[in-house]
Order: sequence, then C-alpha cells, then structure tokens
Amino acid sequence: DLAAALRSASRLNLGEGICNHFSLALPGKPGHFLINPQGLHWSEITPADLVVVDAQGRKVSGKHAVEPTAFFIHSAIHRGNPNAACVMHTHMPYATTLTVIQGGRLEWASQNALKFYNRVAYDDNYQGLALDDAEGERMCRAMGSADVLFLGHHGVIVCGPNVSAAFDDLYYLERACMFQVMAMGTGQPLRIVSGAIAEKTGRQMTGESQQAALHLEALKRMLDRDEPDWSRLD
Repeated sequence: DLAAALRSASRLNLGEGICNHFSLALPGKPGHFLINPQGLHWSEITPADLVVVDAQGRKVSGKHAVEPTAFFIHSAIHRGNPNAACVMHTHMPYATTLTVIQGGRLEWASQNALKFYNRVAYDDNYQGLALDDAEGERMCRAMGSADVLFLGHHGVIVCGPNVSAAFDDLYYLERACMFQVMAMGTGQPLRIVSGAIAEKTGRQMTGESQQAALHLEALKRMLDRDEPDWSRLD
C-alpha cells in the first residue's frame, strides 16, 4: 500500500524531486514504521526499497539510507500521535502555495475543502529544516488532534489510520487547494459556505473508509496496468 501511494503520488505530481516522505506504522511492531528511502524518486520505489525505522529514528532494516528530516518529522508524529498510523509529508504545489502567502488558510469555499472542516491545524512558526528532535516534536504539538498540518513556508503533513485514508485525504486536500488558488487568481471574492453547512458536510464525509479503500485499489490497478514492476518485493 505504501509503495502504491508513493508511485501514485508521483504520477499526480504531488512529490518534489527525491524529497518528501510517507511512513506507515508496522502492525504488530509497536514503535516501528516503514518509510521511503533517501535518494530514490517516488516513481521508482517498490516495496523492496522501503526502510524500517524505530520511533527514535534509528534504521532497523532496509538496503537504503533515510533522509535526516524524515527521521525527525515522522518519528515525532508516530511517537506523539497514536492515531497517526500513516504520515504523509509533501510540498505539493497548491497546498504549499497557501503556506507562502500572508494569512494563507484553507477556505471553506469548495465541497472538497469541506472534507477537512475541523480537521486542519497550522504551524506558522517556520524554523528552517527539521534536523533535530525538537523541531519534529514542535510540529507534532502544532498538529495536535488534527489530521492535516499546514507548515508555513514549507508544505503539509497529512495523517490517517491507514494508507488508503491518508492518501485519499492527501489527494482531495490538493484538489481543494487547487480550486481555491485558481479561484483567488480570478480576483473575485470566494463564496464561503456557512459554518453550519460546512460542519454538516464535514460530518457527512467523515469515515469514508470504503471510498478511500476503493480509491487506493483503483490506483493499484492502474499501476498493475502501466508499471507492472511496481510491487516487486526483491
């Protein structure tokens, strides 16, 4: 699932070079998680390339190294947020655009945005690269119980109970931000949905686990068709 998410994110231009990272807590191994390795493009990653690290950021197994900021961001969130089984960090274009404008916030102007009502947090206190435990822990505190954290000047972090839920949120978050940025580009005011309707719609979209799972299965079928070596285990 994690390899499929990485490959699919690449196909959707949600990654950036060989940077950004996805991680997944290992079932039955508390304090251990899978993460994509340093130096590989998301488009070439297979399950055999994934690395296992522990919650202190120490590599346990795998044939590749792990990028340092990945250790600090992901280990802190996995340690501090028991609901974050899957953690996805990207610099995807439209969501990151909202982090580089003054007062950038996800506005409740599209149905896609309403999927995240009451689920978003912001960290406007940019401190440079996340190269120590304190920076990762600060991000974890800023995220709190939210599923999405916008990082000022930087990108986003999306968490979920599994890969399909996290990826579905990542996809629709970028779509919501895309619609907002495009709408802002017209120079016309956004049409904001009322709080009552936004809350109602957010509740309606909560727990769409079946839809998220079907989304990931569809992406796997596309990978099987177009990139049949994606699931290689050796």
